[in-house]
Amino acid sequence: MEFSTTNEMSKIWNISPRRISLLCSQGRVEGAVKKGKIWLIPSRVNKPEDPRRMNK
Repeated sequence: MEFSTTNEMSKIWNISPRRISLLCSQGRVEGAVKKGKIWLIPSRVNKPEDPRRMNK
């Protein structure tokens, strides 16, 4: 399994690395693992849904 860092995923998901770290710490990114200070995220995981956005 390949992993990406928060900086790499921020370019793919188009959100800040800090926001990705927050999502990982809340358990909303499936398969994310903290290694020291760095979050390792599976490369093929989908971006979590934003509960603030409602579908009309």
